[in-house]
Amino acid sequence: MTQIPLIYRRAIEAALEASHAIIEIYEQVFEQVLKQDGSPVTQADLAASHSIERVLLPLGIPITGEETEKAAFEERQHWQKCWCVDPLDGTKEFIKRNGEFAVNIALIENGQPVFGLIASPVQEEILLGSKETGVFKFLFQDWQSQEKWIQITAPQNTNNPIIMACSRSHHSGPVLQFIQALKKITNEVSFLKKGSSLKFFDLASGAADVYPRFAPTMEWDIAAGQAILEALGGEVVHAETGEPLRYNKANLVNPYFIARTKPMKVLSV
Repeated sequence: MTQIPLIYRRAIEAALEASHAIIEIYEQVFEQVLKQDGSPVTQADLAASHSIERVLLPLGIPITGEETEKAAFEERQHWQKCWCVDPLDGTKEFIKRNGEFAVNIALIENGQPVFGLIASPVQEEILLGSKETGVFKFLFQDWQSQEKWIQITAPQNTNNPIIMACSRSHHSGPVLQFIQALKKITNEVSFLKKGSSLKFFDLASGAADVYPRFAPTMEWDIAAGQAILEALGGEVVHAETGEPLRYNKANLVNPYFIARTKPMKVLSV
């Protein structure tokens, strides 16, 4: 088994600390406020962000993230490496208390995601991967026992009927048009609804085949998932051009995208 580099082990430590901070608040009565863009934020978002910064900033690699103060592009454009972090992906699901929220940490090099980690604080499970190491899933309690990690390999076949992962909280854009395009591959389409980046657990395992997103997202929502899928031979591509998503852009908003476990005939809508 490939030894996990120290920098990635620090990312695991950061995700664990953030997850513990999130669960401590999740089990209590917590308050929420609305940010300027209308999205909710809780004490858990902020506590998790502080936990991650405390572990990762000493490595000397800057962070771009949901709750981190953003550096101007004039500064960021010179970064060869940066972390892309969502300390609590799925705040709406956190508020609903349905357990479908996650911690996202990705390492970006020259605009490309080279490592991704997604942690489920409720399931106490981590999915991580890079082309360098391969993709693994393991329980929080086993993080220092790499022999207990389960290696994930690329799904061999597309499900029949094809299974499309979709959000619980966001529904917009040309989804019906995309579903019709999928039906050119398979007569039926099944749906797997799940909040946050936890959908990538299903994509990586083969429990879902494709995840289209035709609603606004930010770089930290998808960077970790893209690194993991690419390590499995899958991809996250621009819904119109079919090109892989890029990161540390001047505008941190993602284009509409399609994530899939393996290349498909459906490239765009």
